Amino acid sequence: CAPASTDCVRLLLSFGADPEAVSEDGYKPLHLCKSPDSIQCVHALLQHGASVNSRTEEEGDTALHVAARHGLTDHVRLLLRDGAQLEARNEEGQTPLNAACAQPHQPQDMDRYYQVCQLLVEHGASVNAADGDRQHPLHLACKNANAQVAELLLARGANVNVMNYSGNTALHNILQATAYKLDHHPERVVRALLNYGAIRIWPGSLLKVLRYCHTCPRVIEALMNSYDHVRISEDWVEAVPAEVVQKYPRFYQSLFSLEQRPRSLQHLARCTLRTFLEGRLLLVLSQLHLPSALHRFLLLSFEDVLY
Repeated sequence: CAPASTDCVRLLLSFGADPEAVSEDGYKPLHLCKSPDSIQCVHALLQHGASVNSRTEEEGDTALHVAARHGLTDHVRLLLRDGAQLEARNEEGQTPLNAACAQPHQPQDMDRYYQVCQLLVEHGASVNAADGDRQHPLHLACKNANAQVAELLLARGANVNVMNYSGNTALHNILQATAYKLDHHPERVVRALLNYGAIRIWPGSLLKVLRYCHTCPRVIEALMNSYDHVRISEDWVEAVPAEVVQKYPRFYQSLFSLEQRPRSLQHLARCTLRTFLEGRLLLVLSQLHLPSALHRFLLLSFEDVLY
């Protein structure tokens, strides 16, 4: 099963091989189906009586945990159809949805993991299931900067402000991940969290955020646009390396100029409306027939400049 040799698996099963045989590492054949090509192996094993909810001996993973962790949509669909338990927890307290959200993945794999999470959620997986560290699926998706998954969870009722054992919210997690997840577009996650009512970073901490996230100016833009006023000082200028300013001159010049000028009336009006609609912003906007440009503006569309 590990090399996805379907013909070999079928032959062995037809001669009486045990579909529940346990390896020295505590894995059953279903747990070794970790590649897209192994889908037919899963079919054969289930047809010959493999238990869909059997667990690995050490981790306590089911086959659904394994498939979700590897972003295997077809495997997840087949296992669910055969009765896989959506809320089974492994030794770390993870459900299959937790496992999918927790798995680091490359930008080209983000859509695969979104499809897996969408499938699990549509079948009833809890979007607020906490693991042993009180990490919710949203915390984990934000660590991996997957905006599609984050927005899916938020739309299905994930608690945007719940804290894990470390006291971090989802917003803290994405800000900590921004510097090494640039290709994942972490700014989209930050914007989604803010639009769903994430408690904003204490303004006094924004300088620290700037020091860590300056390579992604759109993250700074989204955060800055969630306040009506932020006090800018010379320390802000010193926090951004010259080469970064040279790469994004328009944005950083507009940011630093806020030391000497107030925000525009247009921006202040946006902040007032967002504050008034806090917690129900998306619901209300969905019922208003606003021009698309205004709708995007209220939801913090990126303009690469502050005014």
